[in-house]
Amino acid sequence: MVSQASRLKSVRYDIRGPLLQHARALEAAGHRVIKLNIGNPAPWGLETPELVVEGLVQNIQDAEGYSDARGIYPARLAVAQYYAGRGVEDITPDDVFLGNGVSELISLSLQALLDPGDEVLVPSPDYPLWTGAVRLCGGRAVHYRNDESIGWQPDLEDVAAKVTPSTRALVIINPNNPTGSVYSREMLLGLLEIARRHGLLVLADEVYDHVLFDDAVHEHAAALAPDLVVLTMCGLSKNHRAAGFRSAWLAISGPRAPAADYIEGLDLLANMRMCPNVPAQHAVQAALGSRSSIDALLQPGGRLREQRDHAWERLNAIPGVSCVKPKGALYLFPRLDPEVYPVKDDEQLVIDLLQQEHVLVTHGTGFNLPTTDHIRMVFLAPVDVLDDAISRFARFLSTRAA
Repeated sequence: MVSQASRLKSVRYDIRGPLLQHARALEAAGHRVIKLNIGNPAPWGLETPELVVEGLVQNIQDAEGYSDARGIYPARLAVAQYYAGRGVEDITPDDVFLGNGVSELISLSLQALLDPGDEVLVPSPDYPLWTGAVRLCGGRAVHYRNDESIGWQPDLEDVAAKVTPSTRALVIINPNNPTGSVYSREMLLGLLEIARRHGLLVLADEVYDHVLFDDAVHEHAAALAPDLVVLTMCGLSKNHRAAGFRSAWLAISGPRAPAADYIEGLDLLANMRMCPNVPAQHAVQAALGSRSSIDALLQPGGRLREQRDHAWERLNAIPGVSCVKPKGALYLFPRLDPEVYPVKDDEQLVIDLLQQEHVLVTHGTGFNLPTTDHIRMVFLAPVDVLDDAISRFARFLSTRAA
């Protein structure tokens, strides 16, 4: 008998877990499933900009061999210039690692940092890869509270209270997945002050830094704390709708000398994978050298703006459902009033929704939320598809009311 490693027993990634298996079974039986579980733009007709695709295609013959372990120089230079133009001090191409998606870079950053028993402060709710990667590295993910009553901003008192002598790093996901919150400057300064006071590495997941609605302003953590070691992670998957390219980067800022040993570990791990996907690296310079192509989709009349607004209004119109309006990212994170919908097992709830109405969403506990009263719904689908899905969701909930 061949068994999985024991360390996997505590790792969850419910976005693509049993729920997806149920959905595939339904599709195999001939049913159409409305998949609102993953932030994947391509299936909904949100294509990668032609300029970005050309950057890859035109350089394909120069992408047949391995690149530098950190990535090709023009792409790393483009990333360094991108952040320098946004107030991040003293960043050079040598401070940039390219990767096969932010997911790989999350794992690399934690593998280079953690010993068994080390702790990492991770928001709750979180993008669950962060919690899973910490656990795979032998660490302990300590979840700090994001407060729904203040627009899902972090609870600074809770963050500070959860620092221990074993804490090594603070994860900041901004704009936030799954809640869609965009942290205020004051909130970021508060988080960074906690990191400063306790000597923590800051891991800034900013993959939605251009996906902003209304009057939201995104502040780069690295620009606000030049005295701290900050690892900023971003990529092409969301801002440039190139999720399948698996093209992303990690940029190191702040004082390098105290982090020299850690950076040596990152170098080692980067070399062990040989290099990132080389063709996709050639899309980075093209993407970052042009104006963000997603902006028009986010303005009044833009497709993503209309889809967010419509889905948010429809969800809030369902009795017993409330949803904080997302200021960024691609998700809605509605709450089901426990007095109306006494949900004990939210994973079973969304499985039942899938089986009965053929709508696939994700349960809130899948994002390390401690309560069973939320779901996450992606709003990438066109308005008519969202209308259909939310109507089915409302019909399903009407059978579950207390």
